[in-house]
Amino acid sequence: MSDNKPDVDVTREWRATHGQQSAATRLRIFAGMAWAVAIAAEIAGVVMLLQHKFDHGNTGLLIGLLVLIGVFAIAGSLMWKAANRQDPAREADRARFFFQNQLGAIITVIAFLPLLVLIFMDKDMDPKNKKIAGGVGVVVAIVATLFGVSYHPPSVEKYTKDMNSCAAEIKAGQPTKDCSPEVAEQAKAIAQDTATVTNATKSAANPAGQDVVYWIAPENGAAKASTPHVFHLCQAVSPLRNKTVNHGSVQEAYAQNATRITQQIPMEQKQCGFAGAPAAPSAPAAPAAPPPAK
Repeated sequence: MSDNKPDVDVTREWRATHGQQSAATRLRIFAGMAWAVAIAAEIAGVVMLLQHKFDHGNTGLLIGLLVLIGVFAIAGSLMWKAANRQDPAREADRARFFFQNQLGAIITVIAFLPLLVLIFMDKDMDPKNKKIAGGVGVVVAIVATLFGVSYHPPSVEKYTKDMNSCAAEIKAGQPTKDCSPEVAEQAKAIAQDTATVTNATKSAANPAGQDVVYWIAPENGAAKASTPHVFHLCQAVSPLRNKTVNHGSVQEAYAQNATRITQQIPMEQKQCGFAGAPAAPSAPAAPAAPPPAK
C-alpha cells in the first residue's frame, strides 16, 4: 500500500560522505573484534563445561565468563549501532535493513544460547551452582540482547527526509530542529547552492534574485538522470545549446539528479543578462544548530 512507502526525497537522496563511511568501517571492525571476544569466551565456557570443570565448583569462573560475554556483546552492539548512524541501510532493502540494524541482538543470542543450554542440561553440575550460574546467565543475556536491539533504526530514506527538511529550515532562517550531525553538512550544501543562485541572478527586474535554474533533462523521459548533471543560470548558456532542457528551483534540479552548480558563474551571468549582479557566491549559510539534547 502507498501509505507504507517511505517519504520520497524533495531535493536529492542522502549519501554517506567519505568521512562517514570511514568512521562506520572503523566502528564495524571494532564491533566485530568485541563480538569475537564474546564468542571466544562462550567457546571457552562450552569447552570447560564439557570437561566437567564446573561440576563441583568454579562457579565464580563460570559467572565471570557469562559477564565477560555480556560486556563484549554490549560493547560490540553499541559500536555497531553507532556505525549504522554514520552509514545506514535502505528501508527498501528489507532483508539487509533488518539484519544490519538487528545484528547486535542476533550475535548476542548466538554468544549466549549454546552455553546457557549446556548449563541447564548439565546433569553433573551441582544443582545449586547450576541455578545460580544459569540465573545470572539468563539475566545478563537478556540485558545484552536488549542493548543489541535497534528500536528506531536509521535509514537512507529517513536521512534524506531530514536532510531536505534541514535545508529548508536553513534557507528560511528557521530553527534547525531537523539538522542532526549526520545530515547537516549536506543540507547546508543544498541551502548554499540556492543562496548562490539567487545571488548570481540579481538584476533590475529581480533585485532579490530568483531560485530558477536550468539543466539537461533526464534521458528518455526518466524522472531522474542516471548520472549527476550540472545546473545553470539560464537556458541561453553555451553548455545547454541544442539540448533538451528542464528548469525549476534548485530543489527540483536536485530531484532530477542535477546536483552540481556550474563553476562558470561569471560567464553565465553575462550570457544570461545578469552581468550587473555580483559574480562571487554568497556567504555561507548559517551553521545548523546542534540537535536538542536528549
